[in-house]
Amino acid sequence: MSCSFCVESIRKAYERTEGVEEVNVSLAHEEIRIQYDSAALSEVELKDTLRDLGYTIRDPDKQTQFEEQQQEVKRATRRVTLAGAAALVTAGLMLFMIFVRGTFESEARWMDLVTLGLALGTMFGPGRYIGVKAYNSLRRRIFNQHVLLEAGAFAGLVGGFLGLFVFPSFPTVHFFAVSVFITTYHILSEYTSLIVRSRSSQAVRGLLDLQPDTARRVRDGTVEEVEISELETDDHVRVNPGERIPVDGIVIAGETTVDESVVTGESVPGDKIPGDEVVGGSINETGTLLVEVTTTGDDAFLNQVARQIEKARTMKPGVVQLADRVLKYFVPSVLAVAAASFLFWVLVPVLWTGGPLGSEPNVKRGAFAALAVLVLGYPCALGMATPLALIRGGGLAANRGILLRSGDAFQIFQDVDTIVLDKTGTMTTGEPAVEAVVALRGDEHSVIRRAASAEVFSEHPLADAIREYANERSIEFSDPETFDSVTGKGVRATVEGEQTLVGKPGWLTEEGVDLMVARGDIDRLQERGETVVCVADDESVIGLVAIGDPVKNDADSTVERMRAAGITPVMSTGDNERTANAVAATVGIDRVMADVLPDDKRAEIRRLQDGGERVAMVGDGINDAPALTQADIGIAVGAGTDIAIESADIILMGDRLGGVMDAYEIAESSYRKTTQNLLAAFSFNGIGVTAATTGLVHPVFAMIAMILSVSAVLVNSFAGQLLRGESPNTAFAVDSGTAAADVDDSASTGCETKPDAADANTSAEPDTQNT
Repeated sequence: MSCSFCVESIRKAYERTEGVEEVNVSLAHEEIRIQYDSAALSEVELKDTLRDLGYTIRDPDKQTQFEEQQQEVKRATRRVTLAGAAALVTAGLMLFMIFVRGTFESEARWMDLVTLGLALGTMFGPGRYIGVKAYNSLRRRIFNQHVLLEAGAFAGLVGGFLGLFVFPSFPTVHFFAVSVFITTYHILSEYTSLIVRSRSSQAVRGLLDLQPDTARRVRDGTVEEVEISELETDDHVRVNPGERIPVDGIVIAGETTVDESVVTGESVPGDKIPGDEVVGGSINETGTLLVEVTTTGDDAFLNQVARQIEKARTMKPGVVQLADRVLKYFVPSVLAVAAASFLFWVLVPVLWTGGPLGSEPNVKRGAFAALAVLVLGYPCALGMATPLALIRGGGLAANRGILLRSGDAFQIFQDVDTIVLDKTGTMTTGEPAVEAVVALRGDEHSVIRRAASAEVFSEHPLADAIREYANERSIEFSDPETFDSVTGKGVRATVEGEQTLVGKPGWLTEEGVDLMVARGDIDRLQERGETVVCVADDESVIGLVAIGDPVKNDADSTVERMRAAGITPVMSTGDNERTANAVAATVGIDRVMADVLPDDKRAEIRRLQDGGERVAMVGDGINDAPALTQADIGIAVGAGTDIAIESADIILMGDRLGGVMDAYEIAESSYRKTTQNLLAAFSFNGIGVTAATTGLVHPVFAMIAMILSVSAVLVNSFAGQLLRGESPNTAFAVDSGTAAADVDDSASTGCETKPDAADANTSAEPDTQNT
């Protein structure tokens, strides 16, 4: 699929098919999601509908899809090379005519035949796929850029043939040359779109790579390493410290802390004891676990998230490109003017006898006028308008540490009225840090020294935060004489000859420590969403250490910029409601969604979209990926996970949240440039078409108009940057090096049918398939 017209024609075809309940079409990913009544309709019939529309079906196997994308880029490169060679030879012949022979017209039949061969070779060789697109569009009564291109290219052929066999005064070589140049330029513009357009099909592949390939299965006392696919429900697997948990399951032996940011995005690991659930892909940090498998295959958490991403991609609201909206009216207008021009010169002299046009039908002039209108009607700069604006905007954004990966972002971002922000790693730094110290005996210095000494041998992230705090403030601490870690509760140590307990308030109460004097401070700190660590000796509590996830320095100012732009900020997090509300209050956000799982985030964004809101999502974790994909604009924090980055349209290369509004402003500017580019492109064509109706415009002027319109678009896109000494190509350097988005891996933007057809992939939802 290449444009909004493809989306609409496919949607309409399925909506008119009895048995289809819902259809969602994704132009960006060339995917269709169909919900249908299997009693009334079969998968074969659904596929036949696509084939009847002129498409083939890509193999949904994600492994082969990656290779197919690489092949598409190679085919596009071959097309550009062949068409470019033909255009260079044609240009050489024309220069030979003008500067050597001193004439605009050919004086040798061999030149006519050579340019004819080049025109036919270009149109039906590398440009054949354009003709297929144009035919399928016309068959469905859709007028798009492919129809307009083929009208101009065939007009060149017809004009050349008329010069060869009917009207010797026709500029034969120039008409044939127009066919070559128009086709070549369109191939070049689609190739440019191909290499700058974002692709996210690697997202699911990157996600599934998080799950280990093998697991240690324990059966009858024997440990064996097996493939994940071999595991069955109720199997037991052993997970050592530092390893990813391979499957979803229940802990049946062992105690540990687990980094579950894969599920919740929360930076502070959770404690796990026998009976607790664990999720595949999360990281076992401290102790050895024996886990009983509870879900496998499609029911596993990571596979569910993968399906949610696929579902979100096809249910994402479509965007009608500005160029498509213009073409909807421009193409029929050009075709109508061409027909009217021919009829004018043929009929008016007959109907207006004695008029200034003579009394005989002027078929030759009418044909020349109609052909010139069709030739000049193709806006050569049209295909470059959006990609060049993307390159320009990408260069500006890259200078601010932002990667714009989607042309749609230019058109949508300016209409966004709601921005949903993840908390951990997005609004906050994503790393536990000491937020406050309360000294109940002695001073803060002594409390931290005592706590850091007790935690020297602990591997818990909260212990790391305490030691880091002490080091930053040059507070010296020493190794404890004795040390005992109580998993999930705290540590017991001897520091400078004194018994010391550092841990959760509940555990210290179990150990007989009276926390009555600290209760008010504990409640106050916990209300702020912070984790409270108590420091005590055998008799009483010495002090409290509050550990939290600090809010980023620019979070509150970014929220203010959103409100100033008329955008409503919303926080969505897998963290608990108390912590979420505390962070939201700090930065000035009123709407909060807490305790939400990945699909809940996606569903909430879908609900907002169904209510007519344009939504951007900002996140950094795996749990944000479905929501990033579902949102009109997905914005990933570059310090986050690969899956979040690959699911997004915009990437903030650092952790500065203010980049969100910087990207908004750049997108607005780039959209204005796209509008100006299209206006420039169509202005030259509008003037040219008007002049062509006289029947006096030489085909050379079509080439001049092509050069002028492209030059205008280039100047408008990059003149300001070049004058300021900025590089317009910065976006490519950032894209290939940071977003794991190598140009050769980019997905095709064209409507080209795929070489292989394959069966559709059936999802876990009843009667729903992704094709």
